[in-house]
Amino acid sequence: MTRNVLVVSSAESAGQLQRTLDACASLEALGMHCVFAAEDIGRLRSQFENAPSDKDLFTNQELEIVLVLGGDGSILRAAELTRSQGAPILGINFGHVGFMAEAELDDLTEVLQAMSAKKYKVGHRVALDVKVFQGSKLVFESWALNEVSVEKSSRERVLEVVVEVDSRPVSSFGCDGVLVSTPTGSTAYAFSVGGPVIWPDVQAMMLVPISAHALFARPLVVAPDSELAIEVLRRSPSAGVVWCDGRRSTDLGPGSRIEVKKSEIAVPMVILTDAPFSDRLVRKFELPVIGWRGPEAAE
Repeated sequence: MTRNVLVVSSAESAGQLQRTLDACASLEALGMHCVFAAEDIGRLRSQFENAPSDKDLFTNQELEIVLVLGGDGSILRAAELTRSQGAPILGINFGHVGFMAEAELDDLTEVLQAMSAKKYKVGHRVALDVKVFQGSKLVFESWALNEVSVEKSSRERVLEVVVEVDSRPVSSFGCDGVLVSTPTGSTAYAFSVGGPVIWPDVQAMMLVPISAHALFARPLVVAPDSELAIEVLRRSPSAGVVWCDGRRSTDLGPGSRIEVKKSEIAVPMVILTDAPFSDRLVRKFELPVIGWRGPEAAE
């Protein structure tokens, strides 16, 4: 059986595109076959004559694994491309922070060998299902790995909303928006608007108001089986928009209701080491730990 690998790359420069081709050549030598999304093939063809051909186009072939050469945005794109597949995603950081990436570019050779030998584990990340209703009519349905963001569409006006947890109202306020985030998304948009960092293996969801004009507008962490809802009040001076991972969206009129719950379909992510998440947090955010007197420091 063909060992198909979907390669998703954020490469733009000639150097990064060449690294993408080199990685694919290494995988082919290891007995794996690389396929690509159309936009990635287009960028490779714009620079190289030996770029993948149409026979290497990803058309939902069965995949063994997904290799992402890029940052977190590329991992979100890969998750979107393979939502129906269930193939595990392995990220190599070509970007800046690359919080979701499992390895750095310097580790590429060892990572490709581990892929070929199947020397990795697979973890499953919480995802969200979202439905938007206008009245009783379902007008939009999607999902998210990082977050569902409800945002105002007019810069000069506030969005009036009421938030609900498990079919009970919690608070109403004017705001720039409201996020519902997964633990994976807690280091992304939710982090930048003041939400807590949640370890990725925690089963939970988080609701975070954005610039709320209210005395009580704290982030809420709820159980994974909770159901969250955000209603755009009819008195709201601004219309809104809902975004799923910043990739899929629909407009929201007054009276719109956005319902979010944990998806039954998790997103599989490759795990290469047993290093604790704390180490990744310190490394990616360059956190100061000088003076730590823990057990390893005492050795």
